[in-house]
Amino acid sequence: MAPQATNVRRAAVSSLRAWAKGHIYMDSLIERQAAKNGLSRQDRALLQSIVSSVLRNRRLLDFWIAKLRKGKLDHETRDILRVGISQLLLLGIADHAAVNETVNCGKITVRGQINAVLRQTIERRDRLVEQAADLPAPELYSHPDWLWKRWRKVYGKKDAVALMQWNNQPAKTIARVNPLVADALETVAAYEKATPLDGLDGYFELDGAPPGEWMKRGLVYIQDPATRHSVELLAPEPGETILDACAAPGGKAAMIAAAMENRGEILCTDSNEKRLPRLNENLTHLGIDIATVQCHDWHAPAPDAWHGKFDAILLDVPCSNTGVLRRRLDARWRLRAEDIVALTKIQTEILGNALACLKPDGRIVYSTCSLEPEENHDLVTRFVSEHPGWKLEAEHQALPFCDHSDGAYAARIVQS
Repeated sequence: MAPQATNVRRAAVSSLRAWAKGHIYMDSLIERQAAKNGLSRQDRALLQSIVSSVLRNRRLLDFWIAKLRKGKLDHETRDILRVGISQLLLLGIADHAAVNETVNCGKITVRGQINAVLRQTIERRDRLVEQAADLPAPELYSHPDWLWKRWRKVYGKKDAVALMQWNNQPAKTIARVNPLVADALETVAAYEKATPLDGLDGYFELDGAPPGEWMKRGLVYIQDPATRHSVELLAPEPGETILDACAAPGGKAAMIAAAMENRGEILCTDSNEKRLPRLNENLTHLGIDIATVQCHDWHAPAPDAWHGKFDAILLDVPCSNTGVLRRRLDARWRLRAEDIVALTKIQTEILGNALACLKPDGRIVYSTCSLEPEENHDLVTRFVSEHPGWKLEAEHQALPFCDHSDGAYAARIVQS
């Protein structure tokens, strides 16, 4: 195997070690390692595949390691074994490549041990897979026990298992056609690697990444269909003045602009100034010229100039991300039960600060990519009960095991 391939396994181990020591998103670490090692597009895809497989299956991989190796392991050696066993038992990579290149990731003093464990993995492959089938669901599907217990209580055992299975499948690439570009739908529909989604006009599943020319021309935006529910509840109209309060990277703002036929005014804000350039770039690429971008942290009250200004507000608040764990692979390991309690306080504060910006007959849509009732229905119903004159008019909860999309919640609040 070419020397470049060695870098892929080493880059995978380096990514996992850096992730375990800090709070950097895995996607950023993969990009950093790919650039550092000068990986080709093909090798970068292999790096992504290996790291994703390890994160999706950490508990399962550790079960197999325990069957193959007794005693304590240092953290780096454990990550090397996770990388190797994942290739052998989950990814179907050729045995010789998985073993030889992974062994070389270790220090000389542990290479013999790593080689022995990986050779045993090959010899005992069928038995290891059989043993895994009898594991408790959260261990087999590598989710924290507390999250499994929570979902089992809310959704029942069958759906909780289905949800964990969903989270452990690679996410599909879904493109939403940009109706602001005249020939976008015709171009995408004619592409042999694009399959239209049943019942969803303008959405296509892509086999691989979209052609670069599409992105340059703003023909599509990569976006899960679950995002549409909040914009549909918002029901923006041409000529209105809309606030997208937590807008980066701009996917929902683009949907709003399309519904408005690029007529009216959209103010896009985000609390992180570093995200604004990408937000601006995305909107520009999509041909949106009715949007302006500004930094604002909605933990603080809105500027006086925004009070009573907007016909509608989309408030896509920070949340636990439990509806998108299929895409955000590391989130399941970062999240704690107490984080959800802390988030509800932030979400309630942001919602309260945004209300003042509505016109008297305006509407606000509160949305999350969470599956947790505390962040969704429970929060909204409690909020309106504590704010006389406001009511919950409509809501929608998208569930992966029912809708075959990301999980998402949206609620429309209006004056009563």
